[in-house]
Amino acid sequence: MKLLLDEMYSPGLAEALRAAGVDACTVIELGLAGSSDPEVFAEAIADGRTLLTENVADFTRISADHLVASQHHPGVLIALSSRFSRRAAGIGPLVTAIGDVADQQLTDRLVYLQAASKA
Repeated sequence: MKLLLDEMYSPGLAEALRAAGVDACTVIELGLAGSSDPEVFAEAIADGRTLLTENVADFTRISADHLVASQHHPGVLIALSSRFSRRAAGIGPLVTAIGDVADQQLTDRLVYLQAASKA
């Protein structure tokens, strides 16, 4: 899986994902800090990367507009802030949730990540 992490995510998350075997980079690592959401989406598409974001409103619309225009995208993963903390303690659960969908066909899909249920 190739993943582009939206601007709200730290390089620490990208490092944890790489350690778990995911080809992950952040918007910041690519020099795209402050870029518009359509620019971030276009970069993800150009590099064949699924986008990880918590920005539901904008990326739901952008991905839908893309599909309506008969264009394809590598997928969008939504990690709601109510389910996943961006603090260091949230990295493990987010890596696990991404691992849970890594083998799925994500092309043209918008997938809401699920936190592992606590036993």
